[in-house]
Amino acid sequence: MEILNEDPIQPYSELGFAAEALRVFRRQFFLNPVYNAYCQHLDINPVAVATLSDIPFLPISFFKTHEVKCGDFVPELTFQSSGTTGMERSRHLIRDAILYRRSLLESFRYFYGDPAEYTFLALLPNYLEQQNSSLIYMMEALMEASGASDNGYYLYNHKDLYDKLLQLRDRHQKTILWGVTFALLDFAAQYRLDFPELIVFETGGMKGRRKEMVKEELYAILREAFGVADIHSEYGMCELLSQAYSCGGNVFATPPWMRLRLRSEKDPLDGSDSVGTGVINVIDLANIHSCSFIATEDLGRRHPDGIEVLGRLDSAQIRGCNLMVL
Repeated sequence: MEILNEDPIQPYSELGFAAEALRVFRRQFFLNPVYNAYCQHLDINPVAVATLSDIPFLPISFFKTHEVKCGDFVPELTFQSSGTTGMERSRHLIRDAILYRRSLLESFRYFYGDPAEYTFLALLPNYLEQQNSSLIYMMEALMEASGASDNGYYLYNHKDLYDKLLQLRDRHQKTILWGVTFALLDFAAQYRLDFPELIVFETGGMKGRRKEMVKEELYAILREAFGVADIHSEYGMCELLSQAYSCGGNVFATPPWMRLRLRSEKDPLDGSDSVGTGVINVIDLANIHSCSFIATEDLGRRHPDGIEVLGRLDSAQIRGCNLMVL
């Protein structure tokens, strides 16, 4: 078996990324029992896997029903997806907390620079109310790297958040507000700011609090409320150790150790990345201890500068995509 780069957070070229991804595939084929069984079910011969298009992607739903990990280890962290009471939630067992911290910090630095330049405010009530959130861990890491005394979390105390934003604006402090969708809309219904330097991150999630709306409508409301030109977003999930970022327009780019690819909606095994609109597959080389090849349930559209995330597949489409694993 080939020796892997145990520090996957590297500035890979396209050729270097492909070579490393193939090495990771061969390792995980043999060391990850769940991924191995899935590949065997598909009659995958690892010797014949020679390009990125040949690599099979594990349906993300397996994280709800199996322990997806390479070898036997006691996890240093366990992350769970968000959800309502009684909902089946994904679990990602993290062998190396230092690797996750390095991945999330370097992903942020790749797009936004040094976290020490920013104050971070988090309007994440539903995440704070649940345990084992990878997003809250990410916020803690960014706030620690920032070191700003004004860093802080906000539940439903919107007036306190408004006052803090005014203070930071008047001090010309670079500020990032990270918020769940329904909470940002609740804030926007009460307050108006003129803070064009503010970076607003919308994480998604109505959680039944408000009617769903298209991104264009949502972003127009938030741009007006905060007085900003663009709304930013982060594409991450508990099953991944890295994040893609959108600096506006809901189009996401990846750091060098991560890729978003599109598969056909009609063929869940399509690995060609040749469609203009399809379902998102993720390669995350930082997932060396679990599975780096994840078939999500999110729709995407290709743009010259990245992938636009269009939303989730409906339940019928998801069932169709998972028929192959029954």
